[in-house]
Amino acid sequence: MRRPARNLLLAAVAALVTVAGTTLVLAAPARAAGPTATFVKTSDWGTGWEGKYTITNGGTSTLTGWQVAFTLPTGTTLGSYWDATVSSSGGRHTFTNRSWNGTVAPGASVSFGFLATGPGSPTDCTLNGAPCGGGPTSPPTTTPPPTTAPPTTPPPTTPPPTTPPPGGLPKHALIGYLHASFANGSGYLRMADVPADWDIINLAFGEPTSVTSGDIRFQLCPAAECPGVETEAEFIAAIRAKQQQGKKVLLSIGGQNGQVQLTTTAARDTFVRSVSAIIDRYGLNGLDIDFEGHSLYLNAGDTDFRNPTTPVIVNLIAAIRALKQRYGANFVLTMAPETFFVQLGYQFYGPGPWGGQDPRAGSYLPVIHALRNDLTVLHVQDYNSGPIVGLDNQYHTMGGADFHIAMTDMLLAGFPVAGNADRVFPALREDQVAFGAPSSVSAGNGYVAPAGVQAAVTCLVRGQSCGSYAPRSGTNPNFRGLMTWSINWDRYYNWEFRLNHGPFLKALP
Repeated sequence: MRRPARNLLLAAVAALVTVAGTTLVLAAPARAAGPTATFVKTSDWGTGWEGKYTITNGGTSTLTGWQVAFTLPTGTTLGSYWDATVSSSGGRHTFTNRSWNGTVAPGASVSFGFLATGPGSPTDCTLNGAPCGGGPTSPPTTTPPPTTAPPTTPPPTTPPPTTPPPGGLPKHALIGYLHASFANGSGYLRMADVPADWDIINLAFGEPTSVTSGDIRFQLCPAAECPGVETEAEFIAAIRAKQQQGKKVLLSIGGQNGQVQLTTTAARDTFVRSVSAIIDRYGLNGLDIDFEGHSLYLNAGDTDFRNPTTPVIVNLIAAIRALKQRYGANFVLTMAPETFFVQLGYQFYGPGPWGGQDPRAGSYLPVIHALRNDLTVLHVQDYNSGPIVGLDNQYHTMGGADFHIAMTDMLLAGFPVAGNADRVFPALREDQVAFGAPSSVSAGNGYVAPAGVQAAVTCLVRGQSCGSYAPRSGTNPNFRGLMTWSINWDRYYNWEFRLNHGPFLKALP
C-alpha cells in the first residue's frame, strides 16, 4: 500500500468530528494473526543442548506447509533432528515439514526438535520467509524430498496419551529373546524353527565395537560356535516368513556384555547410522533397548527425570528419536531394563542431592519418560533383582507372583521419584506394559512356575488372585503380555513357557 500524501493526512485528522457530544474516531483496521514459530531449549548440559520449535497457526486458514529457517552462530553446530527434514548452508539451517505434519489447522500446533553442540542459540528465525514472531506468510514453494521414504501411516507430532501407536501386535503378546549371535548351554535355534506363538522376537544382541564408540555390530553366530547356524540368506528369508505371519523381529542392543555409553554427539550419530544399517540389512521391524550394567547413569546435579542433562541419557533419547523419525509410525520400540534402573527410582534417583548413591539408580526413567509417546512395550526384567520397595512401601522379593504384581503395578499406577511428590513418573498406558520372567531355572534368578506367573497376570488384568498386594492401578484389561529370557532356554526345557503362557494370553479378553 502506498503512503498517503500530507494533505490527505490532514484531511483525515479533520474528519474527527463531535456529533451530539460524541467523538467519532476512525479506528485502524486490525492486523490479522498468522502462523508463528517459537523456540525453547528443552535441555542444556553445558557443551550442548536440545531445542524445540513449535509452529502455531494463529490465522484463519489452514497452513499447508512450513519452513523454519534460522542461523546458529560460529562455534555451535547442528546435530540430530526429528519431525522435519533439513538443508544447511554454513550456519543457516532450513527445516521443512515432513509429509505427516505439514498441514496445520487454525489454532493447531506442530513441532520439531534437534540437538546442537556449542553454547549459541538460534537467531534470525523466519517461518515461510516471514519473521517467526508473526507476519504475512505463504506456504513454501518447494518441499525438498525427505531423505527416507515417508511412512505409510503418518504419526501425529504429539500423539494423545490414550491412543496407542500402530504396531500390529495382538492385544496380549508373547515376547522372547533369540540367541542369534552366540551360543550357550541352551543351544542354537534357527530363525525358521522359532514357533509361531512368539509375537515379538528380539535378536540378541547388537553390541558396540567399544563402550563409547556408539558403533553397533550384529552378526549371526559363527559356525564354529553354532554348528547348526543357517546362512544369512536363509536367516533373512526366515525373518520375512515370520513377518508375513504378522510377527515382529527386532534388533536388541546391549545385554549383559554389551555396554553402550553414548557420551558424545559423535557416538550418538554413529549409533543412529550403525543401527539403521543393521535394521535395513535384515529388514527388521524395530529396536529393543536392553542396556544393562553401566550403560546408563546420572551425573551429579541431574535430579529431574523430566529434564535430563547427563550426555549418555540425552544422546540415547535423541538417537532413538532419530531412528523413529527415519522409520515412521510402524517402528516397534521396546525396552527391557532391570528393576534397578526403573522401580528402584521410587526410593533413589541417581547419585542423590548430596551424592553417594549409585548413579545408575532409576536412570532408565528419563529415557522411558521422554519416549513414552514412541514406546511400544516396556517389559522390565523381573529377575536377577534384589528386593525392591513397592507402592505399599514394603520390600518385595523376586521368585513369586507378588514381585511381578508389585513391580508392574508401579508402571501402571505411576510413582513419585525418590519420594518427591512434585516429580511423579506418570503411569504408562496398559498396552505399553508387560513384564519379563525367566523361561526356566537355568535362564536367570527369580524363576516362577507357570501357575505363579499366570496368577500375577490374572491379578493385574482382572483384579483376582492378588494375594496380599492390592494393585493401586486397579484392573488393566489391555495389559500387553509376557516377555522371557529366552526362546532358546524355553526350547531346552521342552517349551514350558510357550506352551503354558501362549494359550493363556490368547484366552484373555
